[in-house]
Amino acid sequence: MADDDPGEDPALADFPARAPDTRRWCFADQLGPHFLDDPHQEVLLVESRAVFRRRRFHRQKAHLLLSALRHRAAELGDQARFLQTTTYGEALDAVDEPLSVCAPTTWPARDFVLARDGVQVLASRGFVTDEQTFRRWASGRGGDGGKRLLMDDFYRAARQHHDVLMEGGEPTGGKYNFDHDNREPPPKDGSSPAPEPWIPAEDEIDEQVRADLDRWEADGDVCFVGDDGPRLFPVTRRETLHRLRDFLAHRLAAFGPHEDAMLAGEPWLAHSLLSAPMNLGLVDPAEVVQRAEKAYRDEGLPLNSVEGFVRQVMGWRDYIWHLYWHLGRDYRHGNALGAHAEVPAWMAELDTTDLDAACLSGVVGDLRSRGWLHHIPRLMVLGNYALQRGIEPLAMTDWMHRTFVDAYDWVMVPNVVGMSQHADGGVLATKPYAAGGAYIDRMSDYCGGCRYDPKKRLGEDACPFTAGYWGFLDRVEDTLAGNRRMAQPLAGLRRLKDREAVVEQEQQRGTDPY
Repeated sequence: MADDDPGEDPALADFPARAPDTRRWCFADQLGPHFLDDPHQEVLLVESRAVFRRRRFHRQKAHLLLSALRHRAAELGDQARFLQTTTYGEALDAVDEPLSVCAPTTWPARDFVLARDGVQVLASRGFVTDEQTFRRWASGRGGDGGKRLLMDDFYRAARQHHDVLMEGGEPTGGKYNFDHDNREPPPKDGSSPAPEPWIPAEDEIDEQVRADLDRWEADGDVCFVGDDGPRLFPVTRRETLHRLRDFLAHRLAAFGPHEDAMLAGEPWLAHSLLSAPMNLGLVDPAEVVQRAEKAYRDEGLPLNSVEGFVRQVMGWRDYIWHLYWHLGRDYRHGNALGAHAEVPAWMAELDTTDLDAACLSGVVGDLRSRGWLHHIPRLMVLGNYALQRGIEPLAMTDWMHRTFVDAYDWVMVPNVVGMSQHADGGVLATKPYAAGGAYIDRMSDYCGGCRYDPKKRLGEDACPFTAGYWGFLDRVEDTLAGNRRMAQPLAGLRRLKDREAVVEQEQQRGTDPY
């Protein structure tokens, strides 16, 4: 955990808010106008090929990042100096004027800019609640390892501080959280609850990006995973606002009730598909929240849907960002449940050839095709699988970071290490997000045509999630014995008459494809 005094780590210092007379260096996740102090401020943009050499990203993630960066350079024209180099250091060595940069979003990037002479680091942007405000809220909390830093408490404080969905001093509708209204399974007829989302059209910049990626890969310079495909996510502010307007007008009303549902063949459901452009910095999330609240007040959209979306943007997203810094540099190495299995080859390659479990096959296939899944397939299929099978949390974090188009280090470290894998021992979540096949059966249509039976834990047709759940509990029983929220599941484990056989079956199965 980071020291309570943020001044001891330069990356956590309180940086100045503005430096309007310098050229503004914008990283590839700082591409919106809110990262400039003046609309006419001169800009530095850097495309570093070494980023793609170091890690094996999803092909569509690489395309999205390069397309967004190059579109921003084209928009700015002579206002921007756009350098395409091997490394960031090589680019900065070619710049002989003072630079300013909004504090980057990762520990290594902040360390890098703080070590460069001639670069002034400013306060971070791109989140609703700033870092100083979070630290004031967090002061006096979390003295027992962060367990009192509850997202719900932060979200309430943020709603009050920013006066969002409030009526004077009270929350709109009399409650801060309408989550109990948002847990419905998918529609019984298998149809999507909302119209198809608006998809942007590719242009000549995308054509050049695709040609460059093809050439780099053919030259052996880089290597990708996943399918190439038409660009599905916005890469400009204009495209992002178009998607936001489309979501507010046609999809937000249906978002809430089915936000935790999964449908084979319907990957979008009623989700906003704004995480990728928001994480590229193409739109200020405060603006997204304001427009959602305006749609509620002007159009009478259902409060449970609007509140659920607002909670994702200014609640969970901000909370994860701030915990990334608050919990410190070493948080990523947590492994409280002693998970040491490798990411299996089929997962690493997004290969569904030998996957018999319909949920895993469908989710991995969707990820291969699009580089995106909504939060429930990530948490309750992929994350649940890794948790049950004891995949090493840091390896899982790296895999998700590389494979999802909207993933960054700050996103994935708390979400995977804390939320998904319970590797922090309960700092972020009070109990592991482990569930058997019954959950997937209730919240999806995957199980109906699957060769495995979610009701069975033993035998050739035993569901790998149902059986894996008991195998997981057996493995972590001693570690979680003192967790009050796990008392009932562990008691059920001890009453299991076929426990020994189920555990042996799952140990033999391991992470082999089903």
